[in-house]
Amino acid sequence: MPRISRRISKMMAPGQAGYAWPELLKFLILAALLYWLAQRGVEGLSYNWQWYRLPSFFWTVEQGTLKAGPFISGLLVTFRITALSLVLAFALALITALFRLSNSPVARLAARGYVELIRNTPLLIQIFFIYFVLAPIVDMGGFTAAVLALALFEGAYASEILRSGIISLDRGQWEASASLGMGAYATYRHVILPQAVPLVLPPLTGQAISLIKDSALVSTIAIYDLTMQGQAVVSETYLTFEVWFTIALVYLSITVSLSLAVKAMEKKARAKS
Repeated sequence: MPRISRRISKMMAPGQAGYAWPELLKFLILAALLYWLAQRGVEGLSYNWQWYRLPSFFWTVEQGTLKAGPFISGLLVTFRITALSLVLAFALALITALFRLSNSPVARLAARGYVELIRNTPLLIQIFFIYFVLAPIVDMGGFTAAVLALALFEGAYASEILRSGIISLDRGQWEASASLGMGAYATYRHVILPQAVPLVLPPLTGQAISLIKDSALVSTIAIYDLTMQGQAVVSETYLTFEVWFTIALVYLSITVSLSLAVKAMEKKARAKS
């Protein structure tokens, strides 16, 4: 059997190599076509590109001291909003998922109402409602309102992801826990959640990436995150394309880095198991 498998691998290797070259050629042709279209578009715009001015919006040197520019300041605000929203969204998602699976009709109804209300209304409307209606009543600041709006929105989607992971586990896990005398809390903590969370980690990562991108909407309530700082720079310098392309690249770098980090964690977890 080992000899047969080696022969098959040797026979398949040339075919796979021959298959890779046409695919690489297709990719290069597509890249060249996209580059040509971009060049034609730039020529048609007759735009005076000023990329050399962008580094000053990231950092400046004043009296020998490195000082953060508006992009770095806005990026730090974006990180703060995203980190706090992620923690709160996961907590809301876990509570909502457990409520959906509980035996209490009131808890199930409340969780279902929350999920349906949030998922079927636009995030921008929710941000406006919390900031302009709810925040003045409870004396809530704009930053807190932004974090709450993002956490409520992403938590509703993440709760369904968590719930699907929990119900996908075999019923025997519950029965084995009950036979050991474990209560609901101990069962969830020691048996169910440690198995369910790794299963739903990829879609949860997608929700985290979505939250990072959705955080740009908080600029509509005067939160000086990365997007709002970009708008301020554009209004002052008229570097429209340079600024927005750069900000898009920053968001792309953050989300790709998060995806790669989660993939590395998954590989490490699989290697241990």
